[in-house]
Amino acid sequence: MSNRHLDRRALLLAGAGIATTAALTTFEPAAAGSSTRKVLRGHFGPTNSQDWHYLPFQVPKGVRQIEVSYSYPPTVPGPGYSQNVIDIGIFDPPGNGLGNAQGFRGWSGGARTSFKLSKTSATPGYVPGPITPGRWRIALGPYQVISRVDYEVTITLHFGKSGTAFVPTPAPVEVTGTGQGWYRGDLHVHTVHSDGSQTQVDVLGYAKAAGLDFIGTSEHNTSSATQTWGRYVPDDFLVIPGEEVTTRAGHWLATGIPAGTWIDWRYTDDENLARFTQQVRKAGGIAIAAHPNVPVPSIRWDFEPTFAAMDAIEVWNGPWSGTNAATNQAALRRWHELLTAGTFKPAVGNSDTHRESNAIGRAQTVVRAEGLSAAAIIAGYRGGHSWIAESSAVDLHFTATLEDVSGQCGDRVPSDPGQQVAVHLDVSGVPDCTATLLGPGLTSFGTATAVDGTITLDAMVPGGTPFVRAEVRRGTSSISPMVALTNPIFLTAVSAEG
Repeated sequence: MSNRHLDRRALLLAGAGIATTAALTTFEPAAAGSSTRKVLRGHFGPTNSQDWHYLPFQVPKGVRQIEVSYSYPPTVPGPGYSQNVIDIGIFDPPGNGLGNAQGFRGWSGGARTSFKLSKTSATPGYVPGPITPGRWRIALGPYQVISRVDYEVTITLHFGKSGTAFVPTPAPVEVTGTGQGWYRGDLHVHTVHSDGSQTQVDVLGYAKAAGLDFIGTSEHNTSSATQTWGRYVPDDFLVIPGEEVTTRAGHWLATGIPAGTWIDWRYTDDENLARFTQQVRKAGGIAIAAHPNVPVPSIRWDFEPTFAAMDAIEVWNGPWSGTNAATNQAALRRWHELLTAGTFKPAVGNSDTHRESNAIGRAQTVVRAEGLSAAAIIAGYRGGHSWIAESSAVDLHFTATLEDVSGQCGDRVPSDPGQQVAVHLDVSGVPDCTATLLGPGLTSFGTATAVDGTITLDAMVPGGTPFVRAEVRRGTSSISPMVALTNPIFLTAVSAEG
C-alpha cells in the first residue's frame, strides 16, 4: 500500500472525506420549456487528499429534468486498470452525509460521461424521482490520479411540468412451487446500470443458457437496477437484489437486501465497514468480500485481514485462467488459512460478468436451500451449504457420515478421536480431472482421478479432525485450474468462528 493511500485513509478516519469542496452554484427560475446551463471547471492532482469532492448547485422551482455531462483528458492506462479517472454521481436536497440514503440519486463511476434524471425516468445507474428545489450536489471521485487532471462539468436544468411519477417494478422475491434442493446461481452480475455493456434482458438470456436458477444483481454503488428487474424476469427464475459496494479499500457484495436499498461506500475504515455490513444483515442480506486478492489498490482487500465484518468470501471470481488463476489461487489459500485457524467464512464463486464474453455462471455457486426464494438462498449461502463449479456441466455430491449422522457442505458431523468418519465424493462432468480431500493445513485425505469424466472418492477421516473439504482440478497439480470446490463439512463438536 502506498503512503498516499495511507494518508487518504487517515484523512477519512478523521471525518474529512465527505466535505463540500466548491462554492454554491445558483440558477435563476426560468419559463417552462426553456433550459439554463452552467459550466464548472476544476482540477485534481497527485497531491489531492480527499476521495470525494462535491459541487453544490441550487435548483429553483419549476425544473422538470436535470442533465449533467462532464469531461476530462483521456485516462492514463495502467497494468490491467485505468489511472486518472474521475467518477461521478449525484445527491439531492436531503444531503450527502455518510449513509444518508434519502439523498442518494445515482452513481455511474467512470462508466458514463453524462446522465439525466427526472420524476419519470433516469439514465441507468440513476434513480428517477421528484426534482425537488434546493441544494443538490454533484459528487466527484478522483481515482488513481497520478498527474494533473482538469475537468469540466456542465449542469443543464430543463424547466417545465413534471411527468408521471416513476413506479418501481422490483423482481419477485421467490419462485412459487419450488422446494428443497440445490440451486445454481451467480451473485456478481453487472449490466448497463453500472459499468457493464449488457442489458438486463441480455443477462437473463445468458443466465438461463448457462443453466442458472438465480442471479444476484450487484451494480457498483447504486440501487437503480433493483427497482426495474420485475419488468424482465421470467416466472421460473430468481433475481436477488444487491449492490457491489465499491470502497477505496476493497469491494464487497451487499446481497439479499430489499429492492431499492442503497448501501454507502464512502469510507476506508473498519468501523464504518462494520456499520454498513450490519445494515445489510439487519435488512436480511449478507456481506461477501469480492475478489480480495486482485493486486490493484482499492480493488484488493485492505480492510481488516480476517474479514471480521464479512459473512462470506468470494474465493473464485471469473474463469480460473490467465491472471484470474493467480488471484483466485491466492484468495483460496487465504480462505483456507482462515479456516485452518478456526474462522469460517463460507466460500463463494461468481463470474463478475460485465459483458457476454465475460460469461455469466463461470464460476457459479450451487446452494442447498429450502426453496428458490431470496431468503432461502441467502440462508444457504450464510450457512456454507454450497459448493462452487466452473459451469453447470459439473455435478457433485459430497457427504460425511458417522453412524446414523450424515452431513453435507456446511453441516456438522460431530466425532471424537479414535472414531473414523466416512467421507464420500461423487463428481461428474470432469474429464481429465483429479479430486482431493483436504483438511487443516496441507493435510490430504486422498485423491482420485476421473474415469470417463466421473470421479468417485471414498476415505476414512480420523474423528476429531476440524473439517474436510474437496477440490477438483483439471490436472494433477495443486495449482492446476480449478473445476469445482466445496465448503467444508465440520467433524468436531465445537463450532468454528464465523
